[in-house]
Amino acid sequence: MPKIVDHEQRRDQIALVACRVVAQYGFDQATIVRIAREAGYTTGMVAHYFDTKQEIIIAALRLILRRIEERLTAAAGDGDPELLALLTEALPVDATRFTECAFWTAFWGQVSADKRLKRINTWMHREYLKLFERCLARGWREWREWPPQIREQVLRSVVTFINGLTASVVASPRDWPAARQVGQLSLQLEMLHAWGSGACAAAGEMRRSGRAAAAPA
Repeated sequence: MPKIVDHEQRRDQIALVACRVVAQYGFDQATIVRIAREAGYTTGMVAHYFDTKQEIIIAALRLILRRIEERLTAAAGDGDPELLALLTEALPVDATRFTECAFWTAFWGQVSADKRLKRINTWMHREYLKLFERCLARGWREWREWPPQIREQVLRSVVTFINGLTASVVASPRDWPAARQVGQLSLQLEMLHAWGSGACAAAGEMRRSGRAAAAPA
């Protein structure tokens, strides 16, 4: 009998190898020939699944997003998850996550010069915002009670911080052991939670003052 090939699994395998190659050699040196060799395939086999290197990179981006979402979902479980533990899943705290993040930072360097990659990056950013918003909603019970503008500011601050921390770890991994990454994320979440709670309280007080001022004497 002919061997049954799982084509989606093979595409994911090539995309995953591309992540490792880009993380190790950089974007420009991650040629289709090198990706094929690292995957143990011929260039013809890779070309059967992807027409261009750009298509491999896009597949790798989607694969990383899916893997992060799967980790976050698994970490959440069925109960009330701790937000810090949830968001730690997105940090480069181990070899697998470091490779993903190194790939991301290499990709960011290409976005400004490529219109298609810029569109893909915009889409990925929206997906990340949705993903992290779900984490905040599960991790902070009062999240849904906050006004939309406060939730928006906190959400974007969380994503910006994680992106910045990711870039710092990739650039100087020895300076950022896992415990230090988690510690900085914990501090950031504490500050943002305190700011959000304070902003909500202030907004509520202003509304009450406005109603009191408008009430007839």
